[in-house]
Amino acid sequence: MKQLTLVIVTQNNRVLLGMKKRGFGAGRYNGFGGKVELGESIEAAASRELHEEVGLIASHLMSVGQLQFAFADDAPDLLVHLFVVTAYTGEVIESEEMKPEWFGFDDVPYDEMWPDDRYWLPAILDGNVCKGRFVFDKPSTKEYTSQILESEILIRATLSELDSVR
Repeated sequence: MKQLTLVIVTQNNRVLLGMKKRGFGAGRYNGFGGKVELGESIEAAASRELHEEVGLIASHLMSVGQLQFAFADDAPDLLVHLFVVTAYTGEVIESEEMKPEWFGFDDVPYDEMWPDDRYWLPAILDGNVCKGRFVFDKPSTKEYTSQILESEILIRATLSELDSVR
């Protein structure tokens, strides 16, 4: 299973999302993150990807859960480690991969995001943690939105509560 990271940057009831300009998920808004390189910790990967994609250095990465994604078309399964960042240094910049934009918590563009985001992101923005599993027909592209075939999500107030639910 491929290990990935996803960082959600929040500040003053706003969330920073990036319009993915190329590669997997192109044409969709998302948080910032990506692959965990060989020998790299999950936290180091999240920090590196945040800096590469939007120019920010997290003051603290808060782990807020995990999401597992599977695809019926035999694409590899993904395990995404979720983090929230509320304090950072650096300036928000556009990169070759992402065009960042701030949204109010009530104005998140869910119709331009992965279809699962509307199920877990509001919980994260409310300060909760989650663990989920989604099965899609195939990965989304600019022209095609993945269809959720199966889903299971647990939302709790703390990570230790998620760990106790297996």
